Amino acid sequence: MTRRFHRHDEPLTSEDLAKCQVVLEAFCHDNDVSLPSEEAIRVGAIIIEMYQQGIRDANHLRILVDAARGVVQKQGTKRQS
Repeated sequence: MTRRFHRHDEPLTSEDLAKCQVVLEAFCHDNDVSLPSEEAIRVGAIIIEMYQQGIRDANHLRILVDAARGVVQKQGTKRQS
């Protein structure tokens, strides 16, 4: 039986991790979450999971992180970063 290769099986490069780190740091700054903390660890895991699934745009990652945390952005409002 051959194993199917999934995108999330690919290892992240240092460049990938740097992009995820920028999103995490912006999230923590905007939400007064300290690094390191349990919340930052949870959010970092969400960011990496979404990144591995192919979501590479920082704004999309932030929206999905907020959604995963139960924060819904109102239509027509823009996130300040």
